[in-house]
Amino acid sequence: MWIGIGHAGTLISAIWMLFRQRWSTGVNRAAEAMTRLAGICAALFPLIHVGRIWVVFYFFPYPNTRELCGQTSTLLCCGMCLQYLPTFSVSLLFWYTGLVPDFATIRNRATGLRKKIYNSLSFGWTGSAKHWQRWEALSLVLAGLSTPLVLSVHTIVSFDFATSVIPGWHTTIFPPYFVAGAIFSGFAMVQTLMIMTRKILKLEEYITLEHIESMNKVILVTGTIVGVAYLTELFIAWYSGYVYEQFAFFNRAMGVYWWAYFGMMACNVLSPQIFWVKRFRRSVLVTFIMSIFVNIGMWFERFVIIATTLARDYLPSSWSYYYPSWVEIGIFAWYHWFVFTFYMIFTRVAPVVAIAEVKHILKVGGDQYIGKNATHKASSHTHSETDIIHEH
Repeated sequence: MWIGIGHAGTLISAIWMLFRQRWSTGVNRAAEAMTRLAGICAALFPLIHVGRIWVVFYFFPYPNTRELCGQTSTLLCCGMCLQYLPTFSVSLLFWYTGLVPDFATIRNRATGLRKKIYNSLSFGWTGSAKHWQRWEALSLVLAGLSTPLVLSVHTIVSFDFATSVIPGWHTTIFPPYFVAGAIFSGFAMVQTLMIMTRKILKLEEYITLEHIESMNKVILVTGTIVGVAYLTELFIAWYSGYVYEQFAFFNRAMGVYWWAYFGMMACNVLSPQIFWVKRFRRSVLVTFIMSIFVNIGMWFERFVIIATTLARDYLPSSWSYYYPSWVEIGIFAWYHWFVFTFYMIFTRVAPVVAIAEVKHILKVGGDQYIGKNATHKASSHTHSETDIIHEH
């Protein structure tokens, strides 16, 4: 789940940069911060699954004197070593590269110890033409590397299910279905955090209704793709004639977990269709509520894929009903606390809006900026752009 949520930040920043889509400049920093935190959460899960965290290095195939080698043919090892770690590393570099000019801006306004800290974080950035040229070249290279990685990593995650022989999992639609679902859930989580950030930090002039509407269009498209994937799964199960596959999907919709299946369909397929109406696409309240619904629906999707499939296997004598333990509930709650807490900390120590990138799309020169939806004059502004971003 966290890998999927973490895809949206890289998609907004990297792919949109390659296509020269400037509308994402107001939201990409917040999205990338969420991506890094979600990536950390995803990296911690293998430690939990191993149980004995002191042997987690068994995942990595390296020469050793014990004459033991990790099982490199397993998808967990391949996904961790060949896909997730490179993706996380490149995304982290891409995110930090964008922060360097903004850290220099904070350094110029800070004093004492804070000035020294931000000077180290900005690597002595001076804003010279050579620095900007190298910064733009590096950003473009990292964006080019991140794009195929972010599209392939969730494909590898889908192989954990698609290459198994369990009915309900053994299907070739999982790779594109998982990628679309990852983008879908990631954009919904970005909307949730972005709208709260916009309201709390009073960034309405920088995170505008145009940003919200554009992201809602992506949610609408990816939600429709996910809905088509759901229907395709049902059709293939019926068309295959394979009784075990048919039972797996019948049990999902009509079995004891029917509430999770129809909750998933309602939140992921039906609720995004409201964005066909422009008035709802540009409504902050409707967007926030719909993003919560999508987040809930994507959790239901993971629950339906895993719990309903494993609870009813080939032997009726082993059928059971899944009840989460207090440990599972605690882990679930802790990860959400981790993401939201450290995201709030990030907004206190770093610019939540990319200052260097926003300057490229200013409608007027100098420190004054009037958003498209502003109704007042430029002279009525009393804060500079850096004041608005940093005073909170």
